[in-house]
Amino acid sequence: MGRVFNFSAGPAMLPETVLKKAAEEMLDYKGSGMSVMEMSHRSKTYEEIINGAEATLREIMNIPDNYHVLFLQGGASLQFAMVPLNLFRKSKKADYINTGSWAKKAISEAKKYGTVNVIASSEEKNFSEIPALDPGKFSKEADYFHITTNNTIEGTVFNDLPKTGEVPLVADMSSNILSEELDVTKFGLIYAGAQKNIGPAGVTVVIVRKDLVGQALPITPTMLDYKVQAENGSMYNTPPCYSVYIAKLVFEWVKAEGGVKAIGERNRMKADLLYKAIDGSKFYKAPVANPKSRSIMNVPFTLPTDELTEQFLSEAKKAGLVTLKGHRSVGGCRASIYNAMPPEGVKKLIEFMKEFEKKNAK
Repeated sequence: MGRVFNFSAGPAMLPETVLKKAAEEMLDYKGSGMSVMEMSHRSKTYEEIINGAEATLREIMNIPDNYHVLFLQGGASLQFAMVPLNLFRKSKKADYINTGSWAKKAISEAKKYGTVNVIASSEEKNFSEIPALDPGKFSKEADYFHITTNNTIEGTVFNDLPKTGEVPLVADMSSNILSEELDVTKFGLIYAGAQKNIGPAGVTVVIVRKDLVGQALPITPTMLDYKVQAENGSMYNTPPCYSVYIAKLVFEWVKAEGGVKAIGERNRMKADLLYKAIDGSKFYKAPVANPKSRSIMNVPFTLPTDELTEQFLSEAKKAGLVTLKGHRSVGGCRASIYNAMPPEGVKKLIEFMKEFEKKNAK
């Protein structure tokens, strides 16, 4: 069977050039006589890999020197605890915006360590939009302000960042990091699980301003202290070596493709094509009606009946369009069109959708 177009929300597809490069180096990485999977993380060869990954990420995201770049484990879910453990430094209070399933989990975890002020939520609207924010509700004494920039399940995104003043803005950017240009200096901390736009599951990227590191709560486990991880170059213990290696290849691919700006323009084009096809149909419907809230990474859509949805998914799979089923909590369909999804994949999906509608619309 040939390669399929994989629309999974994560683990997601990787660029073919990255996979081919990894395959070439699988048994013998640059004359070392061994795979990256086998080599010591204390070796000079591996140190070059992890340092190269950091250097390239800093370059393509324009990360200033006053930020640490960490390669950690545990996914974004562990960051739900690490953020409050490290950033509850003064008031032990934080503002959160509830925009979906992952934001709810982050809120629940943070409540274990301090006071959480949920200043806005779109839960009453089934998280179908980014809620309006009232700056008057922002807590000036908060230790940080947390948002989930892109909501993978619901298909919404923050296009306008909240202006939090002196309060550090913290962002779970797992499903849209590297998808468009952004100003890192607007954030105190960014974290992202790798398995969508960066690489395989197993590594989590944390970009944290240096002045926010070093004041962790006394109960913080050593492994979860950003200061410890920063002082040890993300290698306090054995890091997820192979995942970091693939991430390095992906960062190099982004650079070779023209950088984050060029990737972002392509992503916008892909999303515009897909939303146009959905909006122009009476058969498909986009749960996120407001264009300002629509993600360009995760595009959910529904069909008239559950039976048609199952038929659509079955026939799509046969056509080489896989993992289009929506999250179990919301149903329907979802096309995750991350950086590695080529425009050809989106165009093939649109063609399939049109043909399926012709055959099944009443």
